[in-house]
Amino acid sequence: MNADDKIVLDRDDLRRTLVRIAHQIIEKNPGSDSVALVGIHTRGAVLARRLHALVGELTGSEVPLGDLDISFYRDDIPARDPGAQPVVHASHLDFELDGRTVVLVDDVLFTGRTVRAAIDALFDYGRPARVQLAVLADRGHRELPIRPDYVGKNLPTARAERVNVRLEETDDVDEVTIVYARQPTRTSATEEEA
Repeated sequence: MNADDKIVLDRDDLRRTLVRIAHQIIEKNPGSDSVALVGIHTRGAVLARRLHALVGELTGSEVPLGDLDISFYRDDIPARDPGAQPVVHASHLDFELDGRTVVLVDDVLFTGRTVRAAIDALFDYGRPARVQLAVLADRGHRELPIRPDYVGKNLPTARAERVNVRLEETDDVDEVTIVYARQPTRTSATEEEA
């Protein structure tokens, strides 16, 4: 963490937030046998694994879990960093999507372009009955008409600020911070998922 970072969610806050989202997913989707969780790489996939465990604890049943790489579906990589090569991860969707309610999970909702790319990628694997969106933080500044179904925390931000999600599995700490970005930098911990 940098000296300029303002912590908005610490480890305990993050856990409580995910427990609340898990409860909301269960309440909105009774009969969890038709629900699947799909995390968007990278931190969305980590959060989806955590939500998967929580939903399993709360319902006593196993819901399908997958993760999705959207690198080749993004429309804004050249605009953000000309000449950049996307980091590609494998997608894992080892279950039937058709007829399911798929809850896409991401860390930060910003412009909506990541979610649009994820929906495009998802439909290449099948045709879910419904797609819902769960995000840990919604920072506003939407460029597309995307609205989350489940929000951990609304974080009104200025465009010059950055929201960084750091998770134990990837960054050795659980926290969400806001920092004023003095100059554009190539993606820090999280806003690759714009």
